[in-house]
Amino acid sequence: MIIPKNYEEIAELLEKKEKLLLFFTADWCPDCQFIYPVMPEIESENQELTFVRLDRDDFMDLAQKWNIFGIPSFLIIENGQEKARLVNKLRKTKAEINQFISSNK
Repeated sequence: MIIPKNYEEIAELLEKKEKLLLFFTADWCPDCQFIYPVMPEIESENQELTFVRLDRDDFMDLAQKWNIFGIPSFLIIENGQEKARLVNKLRKTKAEINQFISSNK
């Protein structure tokens, strides 16, 4: 999982035209901490995506641009454009995240 340090790194990822899964999170978020342990498994099961973890508090402008208000949230980005989103304030399970990814490949 890529963890960008600044907006320039994010811009480079978006320009590469790769298929990305943006994972918006925050260290203080208990639902995010719940899903952290299974994210490596989800990533290994979905290698066609480049996984990018973004701390919503560090990249608030980007979160607002993508209308991310609840976390954890997931966006699939293809060719720099949003293809699908799983955005709500509810706790997400590994199965729900994998279902979201598989239905938007």
